[in-house]
Amino acid sequence: QVQLVESGGGLVQAGGSLRLSCAASGSIFSINAMRWYRQAPGKQRELVASLTSGGSTNYADSVKGRFTISRDNNKNTAYLQMNSLEHEDTAVYYCNADVLVFYRNSPSQYWGQGTQVTVSS
Repeated sequence: QVQLVESGGGLVQAGGSLRLSCAASGSIFSINAMRWYRQAPGKQRELVASLTSGGSTNYADSVKGRFTISRDNNKNTAYLQMNSLEHEDTAVYYCNADVLVFYRNSPSQYWGQGTQVTVSS
């Protein structure tokens, strides 16, 4: 019913920048919160940033001041601007969203397939 597709990952040197995109499509009535998670090899998936439909944001301490989450509601797309990247930011980044689809009474959570970000030191 709903697909989340991430893009924008890649290889970048430490200190560089990347912008990830997450485009949602399908039978979408509305999208509540949108989030970015990441999972590094051998580690648990962690929440990086979240953005509610009302505009409230939340960031992991490790990315505060370096990453910015935003969204374009007209395009059902979320973004993660990542600046001053560090080797420790290397991970697969996943998009997550609470989506209310047509003909349902409550939102469901959806995940993207992930995009690899590799930061060389």
